[in-house]
Amino acid sequence: MAVITYWHNPRCSKSRAGLALLEERGVSVEVRRYLEDAPDLAELRAVLDLLGCAAVEMMRPCEPQFKALGLHGESAAEDLLAAMAAHPILIERPIAIGAARAVIGRPPEAVLGVIGV
Repeated sequence: MAVITYWHNPRCSKSRAGLALLEERGVSVEVRRYLEDAPDLAELRAVLDLLGCAAVEMMRPCEPQFKALGLHGESAAEDLLAAMAAHPILIERPIAIGAARAVIGRPPEAVLGVIGV
């Protein structure tokens, strides 16, 4: 089985729960603490493509930084991606990334979709 990259915030209970679900199933997981090791714009674009959703759907619009930057649901995708690259706290968590698919772990059980469960 391929390695799953897991954008993780250990302070988040949903992120911890999703990671535990993958590990319980013996999935090889490469944990990336995205707040400390922020993805760049190219990585964000690639993950957005794998998610197959709108850029705003991979964000945390309730974060104060979202409104402080003047962002909203109709902001251009490139503006949203640039904001996530500059302020990784805006990235929804967790995100499990496989070779052909990525999923946002909300609820935590959704991460299993990256391994076809």
